[in-house]
Amino acid sequence: MRAFVAIPVPEDIRERLEDIQADLPVGRLADPETFHVTLSFLGEEPVERIEAAHEALEGLASAPFSLRLDGLGTFGGATPKTLFAAVAPSGPLDTLQRKVRSLLHGAGIMPDRARFRPHVTLARFRPGSGTEATLARFLTRHAAFGTAPFSVTEVVLYRSHLTGDGAIHDILAEYPLV
Repeated sequence: MRAFVAIPVPEDIRERLEDIQADLPVGRLADPETFHVTLSFLGEEPVERIEAAHEALEGLASAPFSLRLDGLGTFGGATPKTLFAAVAPSGPLDTLQRKVRSLLHGAGIMPDRARFRPHVTLARFRPGSGTEATLARFLTRHAAFGTAPFSVTEVVLYRSHLTGDGAIHDILAEYPLV
């Protein structure tokens, strides 16, 4: 089972991101219903390990906090593969992410060690699609993008199904922050 742990994006922020997507003339847009901030990608794991991750995450202790999105960016270097909305630096978010990774590690899941770059994926691009100039103009037009702060009140364990039209995410469990 392919799974990940993330913070869901509230509806008002999803609407702002949809407005940004509406101005993007290139790429395959991410489904706004799937907008999230990934804390840890588990990848393909046997059901037993996902169950162990769930049991471990039930012990997650963290207070609610606020986040905001601040700026747009791309992954992929000179040939962008992904457009994202960046999450503004947040000490509470960094702490939460470390707690989640530690709990998963204790459950026998070893998430990748990539540097944590919190973001919301907005679109993906095919390599060699020649979107660089159009995307550069888009990024210039939206250089001041940002959102009001939003409350983070839960963490969610998602199952991810890959399809030809993009990923479909199902909620497996929710962990309230109190």
